[in-house]
Amino acid sequence: MKLHPSITNREFKLLIKPQGLDRRSQIEKLSQQILNFCHKNKVEFFHLDNATTGLRNIYFWDTPGEHFRQNNIILRVRESRQNVWVDDFCEVTLKCRTHDLEDSFKFDPKPKKKIKARLRLKEEILRGDGLGTKRLIYSNNAILDAVPLDNIFERTHASLTEFFPTLKKILIDKKTPIRIVGGSTNKILEACLPLGNLQFGAGVQAHCDIAIWMKSVGEPIVGELAFSYRVNDENREAIKAHKRADKFFKNLQIELKDWLEIGSTKTALVYGKPE
Repeated sequence: MKLHPSITNREFKLLIKPQGLDRRSQIEKLSQQILNFCHKNKVEFFHLDNATTGLRNIYFWDTPGEHFRQNNIILRVRESRQNVWVDDFCEVTLKCRTHDLEDSFKFDPKPKKKIKARLRLKEEILRGDGLGTKRLIYSNNAILDAVPLDNIFERTHASLTEFFPTLKKILIDKKTPIRIVGGSTNKILEACLPLGNLQFGAGVQAHCDIAIWMKSVGEPIVGELAFSYRVNDENREAIKAHKRADKFFKNLQIELKDWLEIGSTKTALVYGKPE
């Protein structure tokens, strides 16, 4: 297998059934099963026993007619939390996520020149229609860090294009309102716990974590087990390691079949539409 020269990250994702995910004992049980699976398959897993769980609010912006979604565009906000307290700054991500690499690659998510952003073109590997299968989607991202929470943007399409000029290509009225998908009560509380690092070969070490999405504490709606790694000039040609990661992902589905939830992505659950 040969990776496209523009890909910067590979991210493998499995949706996990929500039942009991707000109990630490369940997460420890899942983590131990993954650890045993790694030992059996001779994949090094540097397990983290005392990792700290991070909390954040997550929500998405779109027009009432979901024009962004119709154009494969996602506008996401993440607010960090310390216990009950929300940080004064947030992370804003604009991405184009499609099944076609070229379509995603052609999208320019960069904000206006004065705004700093991290750019990522991700190959996302999801479970296919059956156990032990995979399908690919591609996500072209611009990630803005430390955006003042009270100054993200006004509630119109015109104000948003001042951040992201590429959105002018969506031909809608400038006064079209932008609002939180599903309403302000549709914000997600995410708990994210790092589980450890997976070693697939020289230069290919993946961070593994589990994210739990809740409407509020004690109400899990879905979990996501994910592992991901950066792709750079040093490891891009490490074909054997990339193939090993793919094989691990397929076999892990069979190992965790009783844990898996049917579906595509967490974002699709928020919109109520497949991705």
